Amino acid sequence: MKKVIENVYKEELKDPKRFRVKELSQDWIDDEIKRISIITKHVIERNKNSPYRFPEECPKEGKYRFRENIGWTEGFWTGINWLLYEATGDTYFKETAVALDQHFVERIQKRIITNHHDLGFLYSLSTVAEYKITGNEKMKDAGIEAADVLLERYWPKAGILQAWGDINDPAQQGRMIMDCSMNIPLLYWASRVTGEFKYQEAAKQHIKKTADYLVREDGSTYHTFYLDVNSGVPIRGTTHQGYSDTSCWARGQAWGIYGAVLSYRYTEEKAYLELSQKLSHYFLNRLPDDHICYWDLIFTQESDHQERDTSSVPIVVCGLLEVLKYLPIKDPQREHYLNAVYAMMASLARDYSIPSDTEEEGFLRHGVYNKPKNNGVDTPNIWGDYFYLEALVRLKQVWSPYW
Repeated sequence: MKKVIENVYKEELKDPKRFRVKELSQDWIDDEIKRISIITKHVIERNKNSPYRFPEECPKEGKYRFRENIGWTEGFWTGINWLLYEATGDTYFKETAVALDQHFVERIQKRIITNHHDLGFLYSLSTVAEYKITGNEKMKDAGIEAADVLLERYWPKAGILQAWGDINDPAQQGRMIMDCSMNIPLLYWASRVTGEFKYQEAAKQHIKKTADYLVREDGSTYHTFYLDVNSGVPIRGTTHQGYSDTSCWARGQAWGIYGAVLSYRYTEEKAYLELSQKLSHYFLNRLPDDHICYWDLIFTQESDHQERDTSSVPIVVCGLLEVLKYLPIKDPQREHYLNAVYAMMASLARDYSIPSDTEEEGFLRHGVYNKPKNNGVDTPNIWGDYFYLEALVRLKQVWSPYW
C-alpha cells in the first residue's frame, strides 16, 4: 500500500479557460475587508459584556454563540483579529487579539483540553501570530509549550501524530487525519525558534506518512488512516466527515493542498510543492460551474442535490497563493492558478457573502462542518471566515503567514 510520493498522479487541468474572470481590483479587496471589519466589530461589541470570548464553530439562528477557550477552533477567531489589524492598521483589532491571547497562555499552562492534534490551529493563529507581529517573548514561550504538548502525540515507530483519542487506548491509537497537515507548521516553527531538531523531525515524518497513506495514487485523499503504532504497518483508510471511505472529503483535500505547500515552505523538499499542485488539480477539476465545491468531491453537479461547502474553497485559495510564491515566473500553471483564485473568490463574494448591514453573523453562507452527523450543515463557520479573510489579505499585500 505504501507508495512513492512522486508516483501520485497529476491530472491535467480540465478547460482552464473556464476560470478566466476579471482580475480582482484593490478597491474590491478593500471593500471586502471593510465588510468583514464591520461584521467582526459587531460580533465583538455584541459579546463585550459576556464572560465568554470565543465563538463556537458555527452560528445558531444567524448568531455566533460564545464559549470558553475549550474547542479546536478558537484560534481562528484570534487570527481574524490579527489579520484585520495587519490589513487595516486599526488597533481595535490588535487590542482584541492581545486580550484573547492571554486565554491561550492560560490554556496551555493548565492543559485545558489539549489532548488532541489541533494545537496547531489553536496556537499558530494566536500566540505565535502575536509573537511574529509584536515580538512578545511570552507568546513565543506559549507557542513552544504548545508544540511540546503536541509532540506528546507523536508515535516514532509509526512516524505520525495521533489525531484524537487517548494515546493509551488501543482502539484509538494510530489514527492520523488530513487536517494535521495544517497543525504541523507549529512544530516546524518551534524548531526554528528553539534550534531543536526534534519538532521538525516529527513534522517531516508525519507529512511523509500523510503522502504515503492519506494521499491516494489518483491525487484524491482519505480523511483518516490508521497505522500500527508499534510497527508502522498500515491498517486501513476511512472517513470521518466525508461521504464514504472511498470518496474524497472536500475540506480534507483542501487541508492537504495548503498543508503540503506549507511543508515545502519549511523543508524546501520539492516533492511537497508538487504534491500540493497534484491535489489542487484533483480539486479544481471537480468544481461545478460556479467554482464552489460540494462538501464531498464525489459530487460535482446540481443534479446531485448536495450542499456546497464554501469553507473549503478559501483554504484552497490560500494554498494556491502560497504555491504561486515558489513557481518560476514562466511556469505555465501560474496563469491557471491565479485565474482559479480570482474565479473562486469572485464567486464567494458575489453569491455567498453576508452583507454587513444585516444582523446575520459570519462572512460566508453555505459552509458545511460535518455532514454525516448533520452538524453545521449549510451555515457559516469560523474557519471559513478566517481563511476567506486570509485569502483577501494575501491578495492585498505582502503577508508573512502565521503558520
